[in-house]
Amino acid sequence: MKSEDGLFDQIANLATEQRNPATMNIDCAPIEEVLSLINSEDHLVAPAVREELPYIAEAVRIIVDAFKNGGRLFYVGAGTSGRLGIVDASECPPTFGTSPDMVQGLIAGGPDAVFQSKEGAEDDPQNGVRALQDAGVGAADVVCGIAASSRTPYVVGAIEYARTLGCKTLFLTTNPRADFDLDVDVAICPVVGPEAIMGSTRMKSGTAQKLVLNMLTTASMLQLGKVYENMMIDLQMTNKKLVERSKRIVMTVTGISYREASVVLGKAGGHVKTALVMVLADVGAPEAKDRLTASDGFVRTAITG
Repeated sequence: MKSEDGLFDQIANLATEQRNPATMNIDCAPIEEVLSLINSEDHLVAPAVREELPYIAEAVRIIVDAFKNGGRLFYVGAGTSGRLGIVDASECPPTFGTSPDMVQGLIAGGPDAVFQSKEGAEDDPQNGVRALQDAGVGAADVVCGIAASSRTPYVVGAIEYARTLGCKTLFLTTNPRADFDLDVDVAICPVVGPEAIMGSTRMKSGTAQKLVLNMLTTASMLQLGKVYENMMIDLQMTNKKLVERSKRIVMTVTGISYREASVVLGKAGGHVKTALVMVLADVGAPEAKDRLTASDGFVRTAITG
């Protein structure tokens, strides 16, 4: 059977759209077995992502280079893929102290589609083009398409337009690399196999996408000096939890008391990095800030002067 535009065959042949032989009787299984079957399939995700680490590393290098040269990272997706991009982007400012503009997520159907599906919005590639135009994407930026199938028109349209601008382009799909034919700088293709429920790519595919997106931004921020040892040191003290976490980080790294951490953070203007350099290098706030500027924000280098 074929559709006039060939879409039926395209979808039918996707690895993520196949029936999973391990879950053929999931509809009549008891709850405990349903959960066990889903969990068994989920165990396949991390190994699939591990196979893609060389490509993820290449993507991180591209992102870091863009950040260092004033560029931004844009995620572009539809449905679950779009929402995951928005989640990852939205967590960067509170976690790493970045500007909200530095990492952005764009979703087919616009912001409302985050909360309510707008499935038809993904079918027009020009919607992806317009989304990049509205966001002011330029040659210095990196555009990362996210689509389990790799064929979502909204995403493909955005990626193809980004190429014409001179942007570096990435693509995250959960179908095999051998089936990927888009022109991008780096394709990341963790093959998770058929979903427990045929075609429900919010499951294993979504989990794989989440893992990869976490790696892309976290590894990139590490290369920008936003982590000391294994602690977030560029977080923003925007709520009570983050205020207390900031104090705990300063206490953990330096060994000073809760009260002392509160005082030094006050002198540092609430900036954890500055407070750490003040204590560890035994300098005032102005010199600590100068040292951080000279070290491109890396605390280890700033401490040694």
